[in-house]
Amino acid sequence: MKAMMKGMNDEMAAMTMSGNADVDFAKMMRIHHVGALDMAQAHLKEGKDPAMLKLAKEIIAAQKKEIAFMDKFIATHPHPPAKAAK
Repeated sequence: MKAMMKGMNDEMAAMTMSGNADVDFAKMMRIHHVGALDMAQAHLKEGKDPAMLKLAKEIIAAQKKEIAFMDKFIATHPHPPAKAAK
């Protein structure tokens, strides 16, 4: 789980910002949601507690729906990366 969190955080930190708050939010949150999806799927393989397994399944369903929404938003709101300050 820590490796998944580190990978997600590294990817978010490396993301080039566009300067458009809506697009940047959607792109960052997409990375975050994919990380949550990966963690929940890993939990389904290793977890034992029925309540946590149920939660992992609910997280997977919700995150997939939200990722699809963000993908659509990003695709319909292209924005070039912000120009670096000189």
